[in-house]
Parts: sequence; structure tokens; C-alpha cells
Amino acid sequence: MTHPELAPEITRFYTETADEADRLTTTADGRLEMVRTRELLHRYLPTPPARVLDVGGGPGAHARWLVEDGYGVHLVDPIPRHVDQARATGATVEIGDARSLTATDTSFDVVLLLGPLYHLVARTDRDQALAEAYRALKPGGLLAVAGINRYASLFEHAAFGHLHKPAMQKSIGQILTSQIHDGKKAFTAAYFHTGEQLRDEVTAAGFTETQVFGIEGPAWSMLAAAERNTGGDFRDTPLFESALTAARMAEPYPELLSASSHLLSIGRRPA
Repeated sequence: MTHPELAPEITRFYTETADEADRLTTTADGRLEMVRTRELLHRYLPTPPARVLDVGGGPGAHARWLVEDGYGVHLVDPIPRHVDQARATGATVEIGDARSLTATDTSFDVVLLLGPLYHLVARTDRDQALAEAYRALKPGGLLAVAGINRYASLFEHAAFGHLHKPAMQKSIGQILTSQIHDGKKAFTAAYFHTGEQLRDEVTAAGFTETQVFGIEGPAWSMLAAAERNTGGDFRDTPLFESALTAARMAEPYPELLSASSHLLSIGRRPA
């Protein structure tokens, strides 16, 4: 099957620069993202052994715990390195693209898009990925979509302690204005959503009951700053527990969505 072309900077970043297999386990803010994503998904997931299509599932960070919980998981990712790593999770795997899935119509109870949307810079590509997710879902099935918050880079680079440098201010200013990172330096090509935009894109694709959550909450950059500036490990500390509590307490307040690093939208295909 011929897949849509993947931006070469995305392939290069995940093949040569970053080891995605470590991202959610080796830092405190990464662990916060994992813990919060799991607890948010657990609120809405059907009971095992429901079938889950993990699109853009990378090396299987979420597939692993889903399989352990008893779900039948099929993982799709465009990066061969990720697919090879994901085989160890117990999920079935294949190389594929969110915009052109091999899944048959109405064949899954849950579709996860926890990475593809923020790597699809063009709205038409994001719409196509959502349309494919809709097609693969059974009526009444659950969709979970992640996006990077529009202001995440501002918080992140302040935490790293170099936002005051003119070149960095220029770079982050361009991201804030355009909502796009071009992938030429450090991170790969990416689109940055507001909570309202993410909800509207999911709703426009035909999903109902759409909600948006801030995953890490307003204190995640505090964890990033503590680790990057001290060299310490804050994964099992009162500081981590406080940041996790802040994320939970922030949920009823929509104005705090803009403080999280990642956003999670939940929706359903109409029954």
C-alpha cells in the first residue's frame, strides 16, 4: 500500500536525534505526561478486551500498558525504528500513516491519535487523519487525540534558562505567532494548537461529546526547570506530586488549558 509522504525532518528526528522510547520515563515532566494521559484515558476507555488502534503510537509507551490491562492493541507508526521497538509490547504492529490506514471500516472500539496531529502542519492533513480515525471506529467508539499547546515552547524554554537570549526570543516568538515549528532546528516539524482549535477540529470531523483537557497542568515547567537546572531527578519527589495535584485541580478551569504542555481531546463517533 502506498502511504502519503512523511516530512523528511520527522523521519530524521525520530531516527537519528531523539529516542522516543525514553521520553515518558526518564524525566519528571515526561512521567507527568504519562501518568496524566493514562488517568484521563482510563476515565473513558471501554472495558477490556476492547480493540484499540494506536495510530502514531511510536515505540509503544501507551500500547504497553494497554496490553497489560487486557486490551487488544494494534499499533501503527511511520518510523521503522518505532515499529521495531513496539513489537516488545505485545501489540500487533505495522508501518503506516495516520492519513491512510489499512484498518477496515468500523473495526475498532478505540482510536488513539496521541502524536500524529501535531506533526501534521497542514489542516488538510489533520482533517484526513481524523477522517481515517472516524472510518476505523465502530459507532459509539472512543477517539482520543493529543496536541501540543500553543504556548508550550514559551514555558519550556523559560524553564531551560535561555529564553532571554535574543536568538531564542526570535525563534519562540515566531512559533507563538505562526503556531508552527519548521523542524530546521532541535525539534521536528510541528503544529501547536489552542484548546479551542483542537476541540473544533475534532468536532468538525464529525465526533460528538468532545472535551479538551490540559494533560500536565500549570506546573509542569517547574519540574522541567528543576531537573534541567540542577541535574537532579525529581520523578519521585514531593515536587512531582505537587505538579500532578496541580494538573488535577486545574481541570475545572478552562483558562488554565493554555498552561499545559500537551492537550488531550476526547470525542466519540456517533452511535
